[in-house]
Amino acid sequence: MDIEEVAAKTPEKIIRVEIHPAVGLQGSHCRVLAYGLGLKGRRCRVRDDRARPVQALLECDASLVEINPLIVTGDGHVLALDGKIGIEENALFRQKDLVAWRDISQEDEMERIAGEADLNYVSLDGDIACMVNGAGLAMATMDLIKLHGGSPRTSSTSAAVPRASGSRPRSS
Repeated sequence: MDIEEVAAKTPEKIIRVEIHPAVGLQGSHCRVLAYGLGLKGRRCRVRDDRARPVQALLECDASLVEINPLIVTGDGHVLALDGKIGIEENALFRQKDLVAWRDISQEDEMERIAGEADLNYVSLDGDIACMVNGAGLAMATMDLIKLHGGSPRTSSTSAAVPRASGSRPRSS
């Protein structure tokens, strides 16, 4: 499922609950999600395994824990088929076990090399490279390139400002 497309075309289909870290996942959160997904009866009960994504979010310094897709099996059980987790880059020093799981074969080589040099770098499919100072300038530069018929190939920002997770420039 393309969440960006759902958000643009049918935002009412996105169900959100805010979970306070000191309180954790509550039965009311699960009921809001379950009813929003059309689940009824026994599948709405709170079980320890349903709290695990929230637990992972807090214990792993995660910036994202996503389960997609979630299915209902023929016998009525709810099952997560796939998921992903994004770890806050600035908290990796606390997550040595997770760092050990890193598989660089799954990373873009140029982005990895740039990261080792403290540069933000995003590989794109275009034909004009950009090197700028800051994400705002990168986005404006890429917009200008597109406005004049070009296509951004890469974007790299200098490390003058500390890099924050998730603040990578995006093409428009």
